Amino acid sequence: MSDEVVENDLIHCIYCNAGTVRFSEADMVSLLEKAREANSALGVTGMLLYEEGSFFQVLEGPAESVDALYEKIFRDKRHRRITKIIRESIEARNFSEWTMGYAGVTRQDLKEIEGLNDFFYTKKCFTELDPGRAKKLLEAFKDGNWRASLR
Repeated sequence: MSDEVVENDLIHCIYCNAGTVRFSEADMVSLLEKAREANSALGVTGMLLYEEGSFFQVLEGPAESVDALYEKIFRDKRHRRITKIIRESIEARNFSEWTMGYAGVTRQDLKEIEGLNDFFYTKKCFTELDPGRAKKLLEAFKDGNWRASLR
């Protein structure tokens, strides 16, 4: 994985992690409210999937802002096993309308994505993704999967 990006470039950083505690619906609402406010101030957009204690997130925006936000999340004691899947330059945002799009997904939702179904039987879910699988999740989200779950 290359982290060589000019600082003013638009990038996305895709990562996954496990929570140190299970987030309730109220916890997620609080987390999202704070994230959306902070992201807006930083010019960061993206999306978050949450399933049974595991997070999969895409942050996109100016390199300096995305990197600072990722480091803040990395130091947050509510998260562990944080794995950066990919950080790369992008030509345009995928989630330009969302300071943080969110969907709570079920294991069954994930199993129904072609090419991922075998992976989600192993109970490693978001914590051991490679870039190819991460991009499949992104495509499924962009194609409308779980939109009814957006909050």
